[in-house]
Amino acid sequence: MRLSRYFLPVLKENPAEAQIVSHRLMLRAGMIKQSAAGIYSWLPLGLKVLKKIESIVHEEQEKAGHLAMIMPTIQSADLWRESGRYDDYGEEMLRFKDRHDRDMLFTPTAEELITDIFRGHVTSYKDMPLTMYQIQWKFRDERRPRFGVMRGREFYMKDGYTFDLTKEDALHAYNRHLVSYSTNVRAHGFAGHSYAGRQWPDWWRRHP
Repeated sequence: MRLSRYFLPVLKENPAEAQIVSHRLMLRAGMIKQSAAGIYSWLPLGLKVLKKIESIVHEEQEKAGHLAMIMPTIQSADLWRESGRYDDYGEEMLRFKDRHDRDMLFTPTAEELITDIFRGHVTSYKDMPLTMYQIQWKFRDERRPRFGVMRGREFYMKDGYTFDLTKEDALHAYNRHLVSYSTNVRAHGFAGHSYAGRQWPDWWRRHP
């Protein structure tokens, strides 16, 4: 497409609300436009970049033998009550009722849903180890969204879910993810660093 026909609403000045360089550049380049606090529209150039990054992630995940899937952005509250996280999650969870007065929520994360899918269809140890992943929109009602799309309320996120029989299988799955993510980072020209995360809470150990 000719540039003269492309939608590219560039800005000459740095927007006052942009605190970090990446946020300023994305706004000035016409990649994104803020529609509400922490919520952005991805304009044609921004969407093109986003889909390119996504394709690199998919490529490396497929090389690792991980299976792509996609789950809904809207979930029933029932699974979250079963795990004990519905009330514990706090105000970051966007809760609402549908027209039938059922409690629903906009996905902040999807461990409950993928676990429900797994337990409903995997009936033999021979089906494991199994690793699936999705790249999907999520919503967390951050008290102070900032830094543009880095800490927005609505965001596009890749999650991996692995189901293993032994600790050795789980460590192997972790290493596959580490190699995949490291390759992703290098493919984008960045230097990556690994950090230890916090331990899973008690509810997850009670509801494997």
